[in-house]
This record gives sequence, C-alpha cells and structure tokens, in this order.
Amino acid sequence: MAFRFKPIDSTFFDLLSASAAKLVEGSVLLGQVFGEGADRGALASQMSELERACDDTTHAIIRRVNGAFVTPLDREDIYALASALDDVMDNMEKAVDLIVLYAVGELPYQFADLADVVGRCAEITAEAMPRLRSLRDLQGYWVEINRLENAGDQSYRAIMADLFGGSHAALDVMKFKDIAAALEQAINSFETVAKIVEQIYVKES
Repeated sequence: MAFRFKPIDSTFFDLLSASAAKLVEGSVLLGQVFGEGADRGALASQMSELERACDDTTHAIIRRVNGAFVTPLDREDIYALASALDDVMDNMEKAVDLIVLYAVGELPYQFADLADVVGRCAEITAEAMPRLRSLRDLQGYWVEINRLENAGDQSYRAIMADLFGGSHAALDVMKFKDIAAALEQAINSFETVAKIVEQIYVKES
C-alpha cells in the first residue's frame, strides 16, 4: 500500500495561524472606522502598520517554503493559502485607506453590516487555521464562510441599490462604490482562503 510521509513542522502552521490572527486585529480596526467620532487617520495608520506586519509574515512563510526540503503540506497549497490570507488584509487596508483618502462623512448603515461580516469571517478563520495541523473539525468552517459570503453579497447589493437610488450625489456614489467593493473583495478573499483549506483537507485526509 502506497503512502506519503509528511513531516510535522509546526512552524508553517504557527505562521499561518499568526497571519490569520492579524486579520482579526485588522477587522477590529475596520469596525472602529465606522464608529461615531472615530479618528480615522490614526486608525488608517494602525491598519497600514498591521498590513506591513502581515506582509512580513507572508514573506516568512514563503522563505521557509523555499528553504525547506520537505513541507507538511504541498508547497503550492502553502503558497496559495499564505497569499490568500495576505489578500484579505490588503483589501481591508484598502477600504480603510479609501475612507480616509476620500474624506467621506457618514457612510450608509449597510457599510457597517459589511464590516461585521468581515469581522466574523476573520474570527472563524483565525479559529480554524490552527486545526490545519490535525485536519480535524474543519468542515463547518468553510460552510460558515460560504454562508457569511452570501450574507455579504446581500449587504453589498443593498448598498448598490441605495447608491443608485437617486438620493446620493454622483461624487459620493463613486466614493462609496469603491469602498464597498474593497469590503466585498475582503469577504471574497476569505472565501478563497476557505476553499483552499477545503482542498487541502480533501487532498491530505
């Protein structure tokens, strides 16, 4: 009977878990941006620092993959997962940056709904990532991410309907549309992470 030996190198799992944990920090900052009286400039600076820290973790994962003779998961899967986690942070940082650059005032309430979806996705992704080590109790993770992605789609469509309903100035529509797109992309990136985890589960189980 053929089998494949996979070494247990906890460093890869620790780094992936650390990257996911940073997404929780980012989602908290994102949520604070929508708070009344928030210092958005300061929050944007904190988000930029966190995004750089996430980049550092991603580079550390890639360097370790490139330098390892064997890896606990397929190299391509580790690359894809690290990149997808980094994409989530990039999109969250983009949303916050756009809010500050566009100097928007109060955002329609549906934006906070999208930010809440991002936060929940971050929490369950951070909870799931350490379980890659054992490949146990993961099925519910990608099912919930898919449910949240659908909820995010509904909020995004509600935002688009509101923006093009004629009650907003044309310039505000353009600004709000870009910000909403960044938030939706963050949620979609979470779904990409979940799909990669599901593929790893199927491949490695």
